[in-house]
Amino acid sequence: MNKFRFIILIFFSSVMMLFVCRSDGIALNADELLLVANSAVAESAELARYYMLKRKVPKENLLVVRTSAKEQIGRSDYDLQIAHPVRKFLAEHDPEGKRFKCITLIYGMPLRVLPPPPTIEESFDLRKLQASLKERTEQAKSAGGTQTEKPKELQEQLTELRKKIQQLSRTNWGASVDSELALVREKTYQLEGWLPNRHFLGFYGKKIKNMPQLSLLVSRLDGPTPAIVRRIIDDSIYAEEQGLPGKAYFDARWSEKILQGKNRKLSAYQLYDRAIHNTARMIQKSKKLPVVVDDEAKLFASGEAPGAALYCGWYSRARYVDAFTWARGAVGYHVASSECVTLKAPGSTVWCKVMLEKGVAATLGPVTEPYLQSFPTPEIFFGCLLQGKLTLAECFGLANPFWSWQQVLIGDPLYRPFRRQGFPATNRQYVGLTK
Repeated sequence: MNKFRFIILIFFSSVMMLFVCRSDGIALNADELLLVANSAVAESAELARYYMLKRKVPKENLLVVRTSAKEQIGRSDYDLQIAHPVRKFLAEHDPEGKRFKCITLIYGMPLRVLPPPPTIEESFDLRKLQASLKERTEQAKSAGGTQTEKPKELQEQLTELRKKIQQLSRTNWGASVDSELALVREKTYQLEGWLPNRHFLGFYGKKIKNMPQLSLLVSRLDGPTPAIVRRIIDDSIYAEEQGLPGKAYFDARWSEKILQGKNRKLSAYQLYDRAIHNTARMIQKSKKLPVVVDDEAKLFASGEAPGAALYCGWYSRARYVDAFTWARGAVGYHVASSECVTLKAPGSTVWCKVMLEKGVAATLGPVTEPYLQSFPTPEIFFGCLLQGKLTLAECFGLANPFWSWQQVLIGDPLYRPFRRQGFPATNRQYVGLTK
């Protein structure tokens, strides 16, 4: 962790320059967006054109495909109905890969690519393994002193059986549509598990064999209703022009005193909690926004977080806590599994859906179990936003470790909530991780 922090402190500014630097000196712009809408959903292309009008995106930057109106799509349908037309469009309109930098999916596009089904032979092997797992599990429960196999050996066998079942059932072959499309320019790549994102600041300077080199940024203008998508667009532009007022709220689980104890070995959860504390301290030192930190296990309770401009916290899985009133243009996310499994299911209380309903302009989350290490690094994400030079899509690109995985970014890809303010010269050292 110390090495990672050192890398970010030393190279944050230079890497951002490498990431977006070009002759005109600006970040991601409207001409570099490829908007993808779904003709099977009446409002999809309409919302795309509304955004294009507001952000002056060229009309030729819109690709309308016809695909499922559901939030999930099979692998073969994804390849045929989404990936293929996008790949063809890019080959025809940007063969050298120099124009389009970001794909933006519009309301009506599926959220999740399901794992491909196993073959007939794999299904047969899978049934045998599942039967064996059931048998061994019963043995483990009843294992005693007369058992020929020791309980430890049984546990090892159970672990191996579960691993084989997971591989055959391809549970780790699914991904968000967004994260999969980031690699649409790649000819081939492995579908099992995740692949490292070459833009991620934590990988700067590292040689990683399976790192794809042709990745694009991907964002999504989506939400529970078309009206909410329009509101996201309008609020983002408004906050850029008028500024983003309010407070930054961070919901940690441990106090900094506990996390900074000498010779203390921190768990993965505690390391992420420390990252949340680091982010809060960084924003406080920037003097951009007042900061409120809750470092107890409980979450902010109802009504405790008025005027929220920024938010990062955890952990209330699939159960939004109505603690916030959101400033116009607010950005935030909740660290928990499957918080973007749906944006439209009636009655669902996953955080991404309800945060959008309640008023945030940008959020992110996973479509299924993502594992903690796949969540964006909060210091990078919020530090990048605070600097005001890079767009929402670029900040996510720098903070997101993996593609072909589960995370989704929802919001205007060009949004820069602190564009008018920038980062005070005296506080530039606080961009990125802080000690």
